Amino acid sequence: MAANIQTITGAEALIRCLIAEGTEVLFGYPGGAIMPVYDALYNYTDSMQHILVRHEQGAIHAAQGYARVTGKTGVVMVTSGPGAANLVTGLADALIDSTPVVCITGQVAEHLLGTDAFQEMDVINTTLPVTKWNVQITRAEDIPVQVAKAFYIARSGRPGPVVIDLTKNAQMEQMPEFTYQPCTGIRTYLPKPLPEAARIKEAAALINSAKRPLILCGQGVLLAQATAELLALAERAHIPVACTLLGLSAVPVHHPCYVGYLGMHGNYAPNLLTNQCDVLIAVGMRFDDRVTGNVHSYARQAKIIHIDIDKSELNKIIQAHVPIHADAKDALQMLLHLVKENNHAEWFGSFKEASEKELSKVIYPDLHPITPELKMSEVIHELSRQTRGNAVVVTDVGQHQMIVSRYYAFTEPRTHVTSGGAGTMGFALPAAIGARLGRPGKKVVAVIGDGGFQMTLQELGTIMQYRIPVFILVLNNNFLGMVRQWQQLFFEGRYSFTELTNPDFVALASAYGIPARRVNNRNDLPQAISDMLACKTACLLEVMVQKEENVFPMVPTGAGVAEMLLEPPALPVEKK
Repeated sequence: MAANIQTITGAEALIRCLIAEGTEVLFGYPGGAIMPVYDALYNYTDSMQHILVRHEQGAIHAAQGYARVTGKTGVVMVTSGPGAANLVTGLADALIDSTPVVCITGQVAEHLLGTDAFQEMDVINTTLPVTKWNVQITRAEDIPVQVAKAFYIARSGRPGPVVIDLTKNAQMEQMPEFTYQPCTGIRTYLPKPLPEAARIKEAAALINSAKRPLILCGQGVLLAQATAELLALAERAHIPVACTLLGLSAVPVHHPCYVGYLGMHGNYAPNLLTNQCDVLIAVGMRFDDRVTGNVHSYARQAKIIHIDIDKSELNKIIQAHVPIHADAKDALQMLLHLVKENNHAEWFGSFKEASEKELSKVIYPDLHPITPELKMSEVIHELSRQTRGNAVVVTDVGQHQMIVSRYYAFTEPRTHVTSGGAGTMGFALPAAIGARLGRPGKKVVAVIGDGGFQMTLQELGTIMQYRIPVFILVLNNNFLGMVRQWQQLFFEGRYSFTELTNPDFVALASAYGIPARRVNNRNDLPQAISDMLACKTACLLEVMVQKEENVFPMVPTGAGVAEMLLEPPALPVEKK
């Protein structure tokens, strides 16, 4: 008599795969083509928390926030057609910012593929340019192997987003019960190359002979969990360290080797002195245009060491004298055995001198007279003071993003979350939801401009439903501030469609059951921030800031990093 073989549906197999991969939180939105999986999920709510967002873009940004603060893989599940299409912005964001996310999209049944069936969309070709890998599954029996492969690819090497497109028949088919096997390797995929010893020796020799070395710290240091190694190298050889936008929080801002933030609106000293160093050590960063400015005048005098796990980034924008294709942690550990103790006191003095020039020109709340209107810088300075730089700060995109990068004193790794490469407005609110669920013991503050807030504010409903204690700090200048700044400086002050007529954000938050307050007066700011941070629930604080405040320093478009403006030019800058 034949043995009685127990079977399960493909939908249940998928849920068991996610649990086996350690998925704690699933961000999603149900629909017809993914309904069998949602039906299976009904019996597994004790094993995995599902967060019903209000828009699929909110789901993937929340998964990004979760991944960025935990180092784990964020997981998303949505339906076919428009549900899958609404993930595309977040996929592009996750790809360029190296964020591990696995997205499961429902799909019509296999026999309907290519027939223009209701809510059918070619997910594979649509998401191909914005994913690290994608796959369509049409048979239930293929689910365990492909899910294991997806998680492995998403989190290994340079992390990134993966899409699994799952047809409805594969969800409903029966398959033998299985034992899940996590993927530990793929024959043609080598995500963690070993550093070449010869390259490491070359790099160490350059560092040991350098008179004016400079380390550029990118997000790769955080992803590789190499902050300790990077600081050990900087301390041993006495090397200044500057961070990229996504590298912020890798180095405590009060560390004696830290000299500031790189980029278009970064600190004057590290930008200026990039063009005076003799050895540039770039670790886990990709030399994007916001860091380099005009590449033809970027660090021409320096010998460049570039460490990156993604081989395609080496020599792509800036030619390296010593390219090192390796995980940052592995490369730095090997360098530490060869780099000698040193002292570059005079070189550090150059950074101090340049920093003092910035302090004399650019608004710093502790050093400059108070202006009649509240400035973004003093709001973030006060937030940093009251949190002691220990909160997780999630920013949207725009002037407030640059202000946070400049004025918040980050002290712990993985506490700065922002949309870097894609510059996605609407990122912060859902990303803060994911960050709070990933780090429940941390205060999480979403700092958002009035423009970006209105792109995804429907996620206030998610916060309300799940009682997620996220603090929302809206800096309201009634403008699309960064675009307005460029219009003022580079387009003769012609404010073309950048002024906003905004709703009552306090009333709006109250409609979602979220306590809210508005601040217009400087004297009320410290207590308002204190009250927000003391709140046991979600809370919204709207601060009315100067309407036409600009962010300086600034590298004008097309200019080199040594051409930073510390204040507005006397005349409008000629359009490039």
